[in-house]
Amino acid sequence: MDTAELDYPLPPGSIAQTPIEPRDAARLLVDGGPGRPPAHRHVRDLPSLVGAGDLIVVNDTKVIPARLHLRKPTGGAVEVLLLERRPEGWWEALVRPSRRVAVGARLRPAAAEAGDLEVEVGEVLGDDGRRAVTVHGGADDDLDVLAAVGEVPLPPYIHEPLGDVDRYQTVYARTPGSVAAPTAGLHLTDDVLSGCRAAGAEVATVDLVVGLGTFRPITTDAVEDHPMHAERYRIPDATREALDHGDRRVLAVGTTVVRALESYAATGEAVGTTSLFIRDGHPWALVDRLLTNFHVPRSSLLALVRSLVGPRWRDLYAVALEEGYRFLSFGDAMLLERAGGEDGGR
Repeated sequence: MDTAELDYPLPPGSIAQTPIEPRDAARLLVDGGPGRPPAHRHVRDLPSLVGAGDLIVVNDTKVIPARLHLRKPTGGAVEVLLLERRPEGWWEALVRPSRRVAVGARLRPAAAEAGDLEVEVGEVLGDDGRRAVTVHGGADDDLDVLAAVGEVPLPPYIHEPLGDVDRYQTVYARTPGSVAAPTAGLHLTDDVLSGCRAAGAEVATVDLVVGLGTFRPITTDAVEDHPMHAERYRIPDATREALDHGDRRVLAVGTTVVRALESYAATGEAVGTTSLFIRDGHPWALVDRLLTNFHVPRSSLLALVRSLVGPRWRDLYAVALEEGYRFLSFGDAMLLERAGGEDGGR
């Protein structure tokens, strides 16, 4: 498929710069299916859109303070963005400016209160600025060290400062590790989830560590040539039991949940690393519905949406733009129904 088929005009003014308050006041475009217009609701209405037996699955990963502003011994400024901690204990990271940081360089924060934090820069891992780095400090765990000096990284299209860092965490965030939030879940509140349970739905969790590759546009001419990033995931025993319990509708909250569930369905592995690229022709196995934000043009996330609902994604996006919905990470949401049949929802 030509990547241009995933393009659409996104005016800068449609990109939300700040999260809406309260969380569940975000607008919700509800897909009516092929040939039917979408409905305009709010996320707080989700309990009325689910029913008895439905299974709602959320990603309970937690965003870590992965952006570090450091200095070389000579005083030069260096930014380190931690991407993923490897099993051996070192991290994959983006180092900027990478070419000016030698292998073996030791970087420290300028602030005196940073304590013993030191980042040792290792070998180059790719042509995109990724390096191997090791975090040294007085704490037993790297995350404890980062909490004192690191910043939660926001997407590059967010230009406004975030007053409350908790607004880039879901209310159910539990497992630290991600460098980006599973943004569809940012809209949910404890009251909304309680309302869904009262309506007869069950809420289950997965853990998928979200990396920056999730949001990177497709730069290849053909969608199929896009190198998909790999992410670690875990499906808890309770969630597996819920998935295996009868014929029920599964509502995934966010594309990260989709990738975790569909990877589990494809491999049978409850814990692993997935580079699954969901696009046209994907054999959907578990996910029936998707609560998701509006995504960046020419992205793998948009390819996933197209695979789920077919070409009518373009009509839904056009309606959202015309009606003033807010786009991307701090924007509004949509509730999609998986298309049936071979026509992909045409």
